[in-house]
Amino acid sequence: MSVTPEGRTRAAVFTAYGVQGTVFASLVTHVPTLQDRFGFSDGTLGLLLLAVPVIAGLGSVLAGALSSRYGSAPVLRISQPAVCLSVWAIGASHHLGALLPALAAFGLFVGMVDASAGMQGVLLEQRYARNIMHGFFSVWSFAGILGAGISSVTNHYDQPLARSLGIVALAGVAASAYTGRWLLRGRPLAVAAVAPAPVAPAPIAPPPVAPDAATATVAQAAAAPRAAAIPWRPVILVGLVVTFMYVADAATSNFSAHYLQHELHGSDTVGPLAYAFYQAAMVLGRATADRLVGRYGPVRIVRAGGLVALAGIAVATVAPNPWVAIGGFFVLGAGLCPVAPQAFTAAGQLDPGGSGVAVARINVFNYVGFVLGAPLIGLVTEAVNERVAFGLLLVFGLGIVALARAYDPQRLRAAGQPTPGRAGSPV
Repeated sequence: MSVTPEGRTRAAVFTAYGVQGTVFASLVTHVPTLQDRFGFSDGTLGLLLLAVPVIAGLGSVLAGALSSRYGSAPVLRISQPAVCLSVWAIGASHHLGALLPALAAFGLFVGMVDASAGMQGVLLEQRYARNIMHGFFSVWSFAGILGAGISSVTNHYDQPLARSLGIVALAGVAASAYTGRWLLRGRPLAVAAVAPAPVAPAPIAPPPVAPDAATATVAQAAAAPRAAAIPWRPVILVGLVVTFMYVADAATSNFSAHYLQHELHGSDTVGPLAYAFYQAAMVLGRATADRLVGRYGPVRIVRAGGLVALAGIAVATVAPNPWVAIGGFFVLGAGLCPVAPQAFTAAGQLDPGGSGVAVARINVFNYVGFVLGAPLIGLVTEAVNERVAFGLLLVFGLGIVALARAYDPQRLRAAGQPTPGRAGSPV
């Protein structure tokens, strides 16, 4: 049975998300090892971890600029192996002169991969004319669990950090190099910006008919101004929802185990289960969310997800013991799971020409959430306690519910159409 070109591209994008999730989890689960190796204080470690998403935001912006000119495929094919090699370089570092450049490279290339892989997913989703983005994010979450498991095994057998991360890096380079040839290639064409084909009520606009040579020449000439004309207001509204989601995600990633162990007096064996169940809910939710979005639409699904997230936060905050809190974090993961994938779909609707600029801009809000989330929880914990800190996440859950309307596909497609006299600024 032959595989279609779309099927091969989908496998390549699955691989990109899988490699990204695996190498990211492999690195973050070894942060305590790096802290011990270099003797970092908690404050110094926090500053280093804060710098990574800031640099990743710059990488996302750079990916948007490069992809609008050359296409997202070459950006992804170069940046993903670079992420893998930077992770290995971090593991092989034994002095700050080697560690700091490796961390900076990791942040830069992580941002580029996140953005360019999202662009590939959006372009492929438009070809399928149906929601498929949640599947890619589900693979990322599952790969994160896999990466954490690999770290656990290599730690159990006392493998050196460079070897542990090197195994993951080598596998990632090989996988991305092999499947990278199947990515969608070519410079973006703003065909849809010239002659859009809206389809209501489906949330994904089908791809336009392939243009002849003359139309393609006109479309290529229009691609550059379209990249600059993408409106900021809908980008910011969708981006705010993404920020709220990643504030909660960063809080869960960084403090859920600490919360279970210190506030709820759980053991060090039980503590990590909160994040594991949170990610498991992400995997399960994203595996089914594409069908739900196709049936009920993105606004209803994101709004319902925000309400479910509120319930999860409330349960975790008032939990009398670690196991009830674990259940709360599971519910939180189920509620938050559609926010980021649908944000990339929204970016594609804002940018029917496929320049990738809207994806890159919205992706930056991912890192804004990470930059805000962990410090916010840490500060409130220090001032009051962790129960109050996690309870503060209710505000961000309410923000998701309130701004879910920003995901309306008809409004997004209308905002993405060229308007005479509209001016914008490139990424």
